[in-house]
Amino acid sequence: MPYPPIEPYFTGRLKVSSIHELYYEISGNKEGTPVVFLHGGPGGGVDAADRTFFNPEKYKIILFDQRGSGKSTPSACLEENTTWDLVKDIETLRQELKIDKWHVFGGSWGSTLSLAYAQSHPDRVKSLVLRGIFTLRRSELQFFYQEGASHLFPEAWEEYLGPIPVEERADLILAYHAQLNSVDEETRIRAAKAWSKWEMATSKLYVDPAHIARAADDDFANAFARIENHYFVNTGFMRDGQLLEKQEIDKIRHIPTVVVQGRYDVVCPATTAYALKQVFPELEFHIVPDAGHSSREPGTAKLLTQATDKFAEL
Repeated sequence: MPYPPIEPYFTGRLKVSSIHELYYEISGNKEGTPVVFLHGGPGGGVDAADRTFFNPEKYKIILFDQRGSGKSTPSACLEENTTWDLVKDIETLRQELKIDKWHVFGGSWGSTLSLAYAQSHPDRVKSLVLRGIFTLRRSELQFFYQEGASHLFPEAWEEYLGPIPVEERADLILAYHAQLNSVDEETRIRAAKAWSKWEMATSKLYVDPAHIARAADDDFANAFARIENHYFVNTGFMRDGQLLEKQEIDKIRHIPTVVVQGRYDVVCPATTAYALKQVFPELEFHIVPDAGHSSREPGTAKLLTQATDKFAEL
């Protein structure tokens, strides 16, 4: 199971462009093997509990908020905010910390970014621990934001539809894009909360009111919804299915990789993790029979921690 909570021994800020400055923190063992945690969303930001997947006696644990997320500034900024900007930021942070190679851990959008980073810099990655695989294919976005998950959570779906006029519902991601970028703040915040609540309400096998309550926070919802939607409208700034292409996977076959996937994950359904396993059979693949999307569910958290324990000596 996850390790007890710890506090960072260092926090810093890193200027990565003329616009963006990132918050980052380091905890655990100063002399330990380095691991970088890539959070979800995009736009989700890091949380204190994210440190607990790693043995603090063995790992130098590095967390950071991606552009526009969490404590990074400016909040919710979409300018100069693409997958490849974030890949560049990970490298910039690695160089800033004078790390040669590190372990990479990411779930949901963090798994997307982990794959994109590893495929761009395969010589810098010691291992990959991935959860809730998401590759931003059009089919994945359609399932969760247009039709699919709607059949499983009809009452939450009705709330998600709320801000969007009936005549604009043929493309909900695009319709939300207009409202999330409205000049009217009330329109933006209402849309951001509805968008965020939809994901929070569907992320766990057993719906957690405390998790859903995060969507009520104006600042969190605004960054989370605006950045997610920005990436989805732009299909992740990648070719559809790029991360699963053979020539891309060939770049990372040598990297020890563990995938942990909740059987009842409706945010990032198991079909994508299975597609990754088909093209990357060398990876270690786990389906958690009693879990949804969240990394905090017991079976998922246990397997993620076991994976990082296994890689701690690499």
